[in-house]
Amino acid sequence: GWDLEAYAVRARAFGWHAITIDGHDVDAIDAAYREATANTEQPTVVIARTRKGRGVASVEDQEGKHGKPVPDAKDSIAELGGDPGPIDVQVAAPSDGKAPHRFQPVGDADRPRYEVDGDPVATRKAYGEALTALGAQRGDVVALCGEVSNSTHTEDFEAAHPERYFEMYIAEQQMIAAAVGMQVRGWKPFAATFAAFFSRAYDFSRMASVSRADIRLSGSHAGVSIGEDGPSQMGLEDIASLRAVHGSTVLYPCDPNQTVRLVEAMADLQGISYIRTSRGKFATLYGPDEEFPVGGAKVVRSSGQDSVAIIGAGVTLHEALTAADTLEQEGLHARVIDLYSVKPIDVHTLVAAVRECAGRLVTVEDHWPEGGIGEAVLSALADAGVTEARVTKLAVQDMPGSGPPEDLLREAGIDAEAIATAARELARD
Repeated sequence: GWDLEAYAVRARAFGWHAITIDGHDVDAIDAAYREATANTEQPTVVIARTRKGRGVASVEDQEGKHGKPVPDAKDSIAELGGDPGPIDVQVAAPSDGKAPHRFQPVGDADRPRYEVDGDPVATRKAYGEALTALGAQRGDVVALCGEVSNSTHTEDFEAAHPERYFEMYIAEQQMIAAAVGMQVRGWKPFAATFAAFFSRAYDFSRMASVSRADIRLSGSHAGVSIGEDGPSQMGLEDIASLRAVHGSTVLYPCDPNQTVRLVEAMADLQGISYIRTSRGKFATLYGPDEEFPVGGAKVVRSSGQDSVAIIGAGVTLHEALTAADTLEQEGLHARVIDLYSVKPIDVHTLVAAVRECAGRLVTVEDHWPEGGIGEAVLSALADAGVTEARVTKLAVQDMPGSGPPEDLLREAGIDAEAIATAARELARD
């Protein structure tokens, strides 16, 4: 690790100007920075040789000492030159005094509107159109994508606002790191890729939360409903992982108008916000003027005779409605709840469902059972002190294969038929 010239040769092979120094020599560090600043023809890398624990003999360059308290703090302080008292280090500010760049909004742009009786629309498509319109309205909105803009539909934003689109290629960690830097400069970054690929950058999402960053993530192609692409492309743990990030928001729209409203809301959310979009096209359930507050839920179907409540979001919300139609024909009334805000969750709607539906709940999700919608519901009820609920969780249990979406939903046991069966069994208890 101390063969500095080996690293320098590698850097030079790629066109870098490489400088090797003793990393404990302040004069050498200063000289290296001056040399780097003066070299304007190529990038410069400074490679410094350092020793961990430098200056304290009991730990300097010793195995097993990193990350542990020194044996004797007083002796170590004396060895380093004594207690200097309070130290106030003033970091140099940028010398040019320039304010962060501000993009100008294009002007008023109409919110995308989709008709309830219109053609089916994929929520990933609505995401792209909503973000494009938001970018026209607000000059602080920027978009990043991990080389799948034709799938996430951030290509729509790129076409309308090319100066505010950043192609990050297949570098999801760098995409989130760049988004964190952009929000420091006052922009509102929206970063998109397949839901599965955010797992590659999970530590960056976690550390963004530690840094109190405000960034917005969009994961498309989630769950078995993506179909033929197979399990390597199916985000089946994204809800769980992003729910676990401190202070995060997790949203899962089921139709285009809902997607538009949630994208708009994300622009001003604090912390790490995540929206899960779907590959397939689905019916528009809500009118364009419907509102969807973060932390809310929608009771899509109910009656005064509900004996079971079915809770879904995104893809499974549509399956739940089909199941409710089947059950209605059999004389079994089922309430259907759209849990579009998975975190924060609408505990009041859930508690009301327990109280008004004989305590019977079926949760259904295109996600692994661990950490998803079912466990979010159970956790919310437990925190609310609800003990009388009987909950059946439907989720993807086995490793899926490749095939048509409807076949994969059936195979996973989360289609309308499986939901209806679960509701019947629960109602018989």
